[in-house]
Amino acid sequence: MTTERDIATSGSVSTEPPRHGTGAPASGPASGLLVGVDIGGTFTDLIAYDTRTGAWRTRKVATSPEDPGKAVLDGLSELIGADEVGEVVLICHATTLGINAIIERRGARTALLTTEGFTDLLAMGSGQRYDVYELFPSYPEPLVPAELRLAVAERTGPSGEQLRSPDSDAVRATLERLVAAGAESLAICFLHAYVDSRHEEQVERLAAEVAPDLAVSTSSSVICEIREYPRLSTTVANAYIRPVVGRYLTALAERLSAEGYGCQLLTMLSAGGMATPSTASRFPVRILESGPAGGAVLAEAATRTLPVDDLLLFDMGGTTAKMSLVLKGAALRAPEFEVARVHRFKAGSGIPIRTPVLDLLEIGAGGGSIAHLDARGLLSVGPESSGADPGPACYGRGGTEPTVTDADLVLGYLAPDRFLGGRLRLDLDAARRVIGRLGEPLGLGVEETAWFIHSTVNAAMAGAARVHLTERGMDPSRLWLMAIGGAGPVHAERVGREVGVEAVVVPLDPGVGSAVGLVMAPRSFDTSRSAPAPLASLTWPAVQKVLADLEAEARAQVVAAGAAEEQITVERAVDVHLEGQAHELDVPIGPVDDEEGLAAVAGAFARRYLAAFGRPPLDRPLHVVTWRLRASAPSAGDVVRGRSASSARRELPAPDAIRPVYFPEASGYLDTPVRRRDALLPGDGFAGPAIVEETASSTVAGPRSRVEVLEDHSLKVTLG
Repeated sequence: MTTERDIATSGSVSTEPPRHGTGAPASGPASGLLVGVDIGGTFTDLIAYDTRTGAWRTRKVATSPEDPGKAVLDGLSELIGADEVGEVVLICHATTLGINAIIERRGARTALLTTEGFTDLLAMGSGQRYDVYELFPSYPEPLVPAELRLAVAERTGPSGEQLRSPDSDAVRATLERLVAAGAESLAICFLHAYVDSRHEEQVERLAAEVAPDLAVSTSSSVICEIREYPRLSTTVANAYIRPVVGRYLTALAERLSAEGYGCQLLTMLSAGGMATPSTASRFPVRILESGPAGGAVLAEAATRTLPVDDLLLFDMGGTTAKMSLVLKGAALRAPEFEVARVHRFKAGSGIPIRTPVLDLLEIGAGGGSIAHLDARGLLSVGPESSGADPGPACYGRGGTEPTVTDADLVLGYLAPDRFLGGRLRLDLDAARRVIGRLGEPLGLGVEETAWFIHSTVNAAMAGAARVHLTERGMDPSRLWLMAIGGAGPVHAERVGREVGVEAVVVPLDPGVGSAVGLVMAPRSFDTSRSAPAPLASLTWPAVQKVLADLEAEARAQVVAAGAAEEQITVERAVDVHLEGQAHELDVPIGPVDDEEGLAAVAGAFARRYLAAFGRPPLDRPLHVVTWRLRASAPSAGDVVRGRSASSARRELPAPDAIRPVYFPEASGYLDTPVRRRDALLPGDGFAGPAIVEETASSTVAGPRSRVEVLEDHSLKVTLG
């Protein structure tokens, strides 16, 4: 029989209190201004929500890549009055800093200590080929150079037996060698440390003695799970960006404090929950996809007011487009993803990161994606982007390459004098020049080239979405496509038609949708622990012990984020496979407190297997691998999107303007009504073609569509 010691491990997640901000009250909703800040590749989006009045404010400012905190402070100075700083009770934050540091190789000089005989594992990887037709596939260069990958003579067995303990004097000498070589950060990943982490902890203590300034990441604290290479890769990535992210978050907190913001600062995690900056600083791999997570939280909230609870979220910003599924009101999540792929859209060509994350589809298509002629002489779009600097040619900041935004401007989907509420005037002549130059070799005019750019990027996004849905067994006709991001509503109708969804829905303030989601996000934390064993060999007290340990760790993190104990709810799951299988299914389990819990796991696995594969599982023994737990509490404030009386008895306001807009149904431009979003009320409806403009985005509806304003002020575009 498996004992408690077989399941439990001494590895744990840090539960240190938050170091930044004064901290929110431990109970009751916050009263005042809630601020969301999402730092993207092109723009930094900011929103402020007043819990007392229900009023919303939004801003979109250019991202400052060399100093991301500058854009945050600049945006706040525009969003929050000097006399209101003290009314801000919470700032929720998401950033691309960590993932960009890995992609651009701007992390710390990192060293690795691993079990003797395993120093080459980081370079060897999984040994799997991501493309069977590529004779010489390329892989990302390891984040740790060979000269900084050193061994420790130690060994823990797969059942936790202590076969060889590290020699302290030898470890000290090795650490001194790494420090002399300029190491700024250290990853420690020993064989079978997920079972017993004492050797990693011993070396961590020695590192604190020899080099107290060295940032140390141990695999048993970063990701306490089986499978050596993903655990090693994740720990190394955490160590690589830990000094960068830590310095940034510390500096941001200090700059906010200097400006008078004494409120709590929280950071979005990739799985869609908020945590303290100290947690994000210690585990920065958990915030790599923090921006897209905000959009998924917004989509989850939208299902509570929309007449559907199954959505395909389409988030198209300046650099990339991302899609994710929300089914029955909950966003799909995954235990692992990849960053820094050599081939951007080929799974297995990147660095695996084993940490909870939203199940995202990333497409190299954004407003700043550059259009070009490929090696075959055909028009192609992306994945290269003009970014925030210089940006598209129409921004007038020195950009010389044609982009998706330039094409959208030429086609009339954007207005030169209304972009970002008129704060950035777009140069139509510059857009026409660069697009015309691209089309000349193909014998195309400016408008034709612009439409080819627009339709090409739509086809790429729709094709990727169809594959994504097919792999998950989803019928797109039962879904609504929810569009956010500055470019999302511009492209959503065409993408939705090609994917085959029932309708498109655009929430309020879609251009800053991820930032809106930040202030709606729960305070939550995920923990996990691997303990491979046959299900029949487990005793329920041993299982209860590991679940209790995981719950204590997760609860401590949520409480540190400002939640009260009575607000916290817990979800449990376990990864299970049939004997002989190599991959697991995650199986939700309830709070069972006796031996019936084991039978409940078997029954839950059978239901999960049937749902996933369309047939019941074979009559084989079950093996459990990893226990998972998520603790969460509601967002800090009561966040409600605007509502107002129905306009069923009023006459639809006249359009704000009429302008020529290109639609393929007309093979040219149509005089199209342009309406202001803030002039529309629930119950309003009108036929396309139409443009609905707001500060940070525009919704495009073609001649075959109809637009309706729903009760929650969302725009529903029915695809006729």
